Amino acid sequence: MVAIIDYGMGNVASVQKALNFLKIENIITADHNEISASTAILLPGVGSFKQGMANLNERGLVELLTKEVIENKKKFLGICLGMQLIMDQGSEPEVTKGLGWISGEVIKFELENLAVPHMGWNSINNKNNKYFNNLDQSDFYFVHSYHVVPNDKSTIAATVNYGFEVVASLHNNNIFATQFHPEKSQNAGLELIKNYFIDA
Repeated sequence: MVAIIDYGMGNVASVQKALNFLKIENIITADHNEISASTAILLPGVGSFKQGMANLNERGLVELLTKEVIENKKKFLGICLGMQLIMDQGSEPEVTKGLGWISGEVIKFELENLAVPHMGWNSINNKNNKYFNNLDQSDFYFVHSYHVVPNDKSTIAATVNYGFEVVASLHNNNIFATQFHPEKSQNAGLELIKNYFIDA
């Protein structure tokens, strides 16, 4: 049972649709008991880092999610804002403390010749990560103005070129996260979700 965390930051329905298509049992919830009873956790999200953390705190989810993911080692997938929130801190719109599950920060794109936000389809470069097997150079759908900078480069699972090598995915033990939206990335996105939740 995958608990899709409902914390008021969007796109839970499209994520659920993808899981349902793959016949992965899931529930959209912010209920502590249901999250504790789940076998895996999915944190989606669009919007600002500060608002995302405020919403998690309001619902008492910071401590609970940290316990389930870090202590209990439940399988975790973070998508878009859900990937950014697992870092030490973000800067949208001001410096805000994150969940701190992976060391590093989230900073705004500073690009002179490319549009911000980075939006649209881009191919990713697999950094020998098993979940991207057969998906190297596949196109995924991105929309973001801030990007993740992890302190430990070995946690980078995939990158995308957007003026420079931008982190597209992170992987550390039971934690996997993507800056792009696999649920909006058609067959490649479905294959990635399947690789993580079913075939791993």
